Amino acid sequence: MTAPADGSGATTTTSADALAPVRAELIRAAQADADAVLARAREDADETLRAAHAEADALLEQARRDGVRDGAADAAAERVRAHQDAWSRELGARAEVYADLREKIRAGVEEALTNDAALMARLRERAWELLGSSAVIMTADSGGVTAHTAGRRVDLTADTLTDRALARLGAEAEALWAP
Repeated sequence: MTAPADGSGATTTTSADALAPVRAELIRAAQADADAVLARAREDADETLRAAHAEADALLEQARRDGVRDGAADAAAERVRAHQDAWSRELGARAEVYADLREKIRAGVEEALTNDAALMARLRERAWELLGSSAVIMTADSGGVTAHTAGRRVDLTADTLTDRALARLGAEAEALWAP
């Protein structure tokens, strides 16, 4: 890709518009994957929470019996530990769901980048838009491209694109494990 004839370095909306269908497809595919993962994650989270709550209830009942025998202080300590254990398990389940979602999205992005030469060309064009026509662009093994020029670097790899998409979800990711 060459710089605009006027030398201004300004980008045109045409290249941004050209990426719109790709972004839309990536978002659609990511949403479909996220919906499937979300459904499974909710089921897994519900089951994990039920088991954790059942275990916490059992631990609390035991703590009550011990409290009668050993005193109110021991019972309070056991309740705290049971709630902390349940919370720890819930956090572990959340981390697993998030990691699974990230991997599925990354694999989808990598597959799209591997199978779509036009998409790769658009990524190269985007790298040139960001760094200029003197940028050195390299194809990444995991899909996508990296580019660099004096003092600047652009990473448009499957991993980075996935992480950016998930970062944009922000607090919406909490919906993955909300009841």
